[in-house]
Amino acid sequence: MAKILIVEDEKAINTLIRKNLELVGHKCISVFDGSAVNEVAEMHDFDLMLLDIMLPGADGFQVIGQLIKEIPVIFLTARDAVGDKIRGLNLGAYDYMVKPFDMLELQARVEAVLRRTQKTANQFKLGEVVVEMEGRLVWFKGNMVDFTPQEFNLIEALIRNRNIALSREKLLDIAWGFDYLGDTRTVDVHIHTIRKKLEWEDVIKTVYKLGYRLEVPR
Repeated sequence: MAKILIVEDEKAINTLIRKNLELVGHKCISVFDGSAVNEVAEMHDFDLMLLDIMLPGADGFQVIGQLIKEIPVIFLTARDAVGDKIRGLNLGAYDYMVKPFDMLELQARVEAVLRRTQKTANQFKLGEVVVEMEGRLVWFKGNMVDFTPQEFNLIEALIRNRNIALSREKLLDIAWGFDYLGDTRTVDVHIHTIRKKLEWEDVIKTVYKLGYRLEVPR
């Protein structure tokens, strides 16, 4: 997974972002002052930086303009003016998110940038299961397993958000789309099929009164 630098001076937000990204396997380093970014960047090779704008030492615009290494940037900020968004993107940021934001959306945007910069793995392995993300292929014990496009969408949603408890409603939103008109029981049916085909009965955990979690060793 990726190595991510989180530049956010509010410790609670910084910690929340770090913990959620580490849950899905990323390695994170936290910085709380804009003027410390280059010093940390000299010691590590980062795949991505999540950058606030309103920071002590140097603001986010100054930070991105003075980087000594090329690091893809996503701005995370409370500043929602169109002018700030345009300025951030013109300075080279890959994305711009306004606080407050949903952590699952942040993870999706992180994955999108990592795919664009080819810094994310295109293959997921767990035991005897191999999932080819780009080819949308699933192998189990060396044999290719057939899944419908919708079943694969659900597998991908679980993998992208592994170790995170996802409600049935959230899985419907991610894997089926916000305009899907069916009920949540369809998630249970698809989960049953995936568990059976991949012998994932102990891997896809049922979260009581909520939904499911793909449990992966970290």
